Amino acid sequence: MSKRLGGARRRTRRTFAKETRDKGKVRISKYLEEFKPGDKVCLQFEPSVAEGRYFHRYHSNMGHIKARRGDCYEVIVRVSKNERTLFVHPVHLKRILQ
Repeated sequence: MSKRLGGARRRTRRTFAKETRDKGKVRISKYLEEFKPGDKVCLQFEPSVAEGRYFHRYHSNMGHIKARRGDCYEVIVRVSKNERTLFVHPVHLKRILQ
C-alpha cells in the first residue's frame, strides 16, 4: 500500500497567495471583529495567518455563525445536502451584508 503524499495545504501555493500590493501585516480590526450567532459570512483565507484555518475545499463558501469557541467561531456550511461545522478564526471570515 502506498502512502498519501502531501498534507492539507498541498498544491495551494498560488491559489492562496496574496497579491503583491496586499502583502504585509493584517489589520488589528480583522482580529478583533465580532460576529453574532446567525450572521452570514463568507470563508476567505488570510494567507499570512496560519491559526484557525479550514480545509481548502470550503474556500469562498457561504455559511452562518452558530457560536463562539474561544478565539474562533463555529460556522455552519452547507455542502450538497449535508451541513458541516467548521471552527474558523475571525481573520478568515468576511461578513455578508444583506
